Amino acid sequence: MNDKKVIYYHDELNEEFSTAKIIPRNIDENYKYIHKNVIWNALAFLLQNVISIPIKYLYAKIKFKITYIGKEKLKAYKKQGYFIYGNHTQVFADTFLISNAVYPKVNYLIVNPENVSMKFLGNIVEMLGAIPIPSNKEAMKNFLTTIEKRITSGKSITIFPEAHIWPYYTKIRPFKSVSFKYPVKLGTPSFCMTNTYQSYGKNNKKVKIVAYIDGPFFPDENLTLKEQQENLRNKIYNCMVERSKNSNIEVIKYEREI
Repeated sequence: MNDKKVIYYHDELNEEFSTAKIIPRNIDENYKYIHKNVIWNALAFLLQNVISIPIKYLYAKIKFKITYIGKEKLKAYKKQGYFIYGNHTQVFADTFLISNAVYPKVNYLIVNPENVSMKFLGNIVEMLGAIPIPSNKEAMKNFLTTIEKRITSGKSITIFPEAHIWPYYTKIRPFKSVSFKYPVKLGTPSFCMTNTYQSYGKNNKKVKIVAYIDGPFFPDENLTLKEQQENLRNKIYNCMVERSKNSNIEVIKYEREI
């Protein structure tokens, strides 16, 4: 693929390459993480568990020819809540590729405020399970309460620890341990799903996603809370790095600019 796009970067931790430019709304203490409105909840249930299912499944199969390896690892936890960490390489599809893998478990996603900031579409994204990161300390209590409620009710929560989207990136960017405080605090299992890009078809020029699911990973209770958080981060990061080595084709080439 000699004509592939090249993206130059400086900062693996903070640069964003999504083409969507959205002004984020303020997620303050007045933001409703959990809705009590019956109509809202009914619409959210229909959208998340009925209407969107065939759309998400067909899109993933037709667009990416996706194959999941390791889904059986989730079966023992079908009635238990857990976190699942993924690499962030698709602007649109990342919102549901993991949800497809854990179905019929209801999956929620921790997202940046931009994801729920689009007029009308923001409501759709919320109904599909988005849990936006708070914009201030006052909203943090409601955010953490929502995470705990979803996990204790047997749902899954997706986290993209890389935080920023790098389309079709084939490696794992270094990420911080901050997002691993949730499974440590709640004492819950974690999984990771690593999307790799692999060639197929005539002359191996077509691209498909092969997604590897690994886990469960647990906090090491012999360590301090901070050490547990870092240890869990390292186990999942190292696993994802190894899985990413299965990518064998680049759609977009990323080069560090000096």
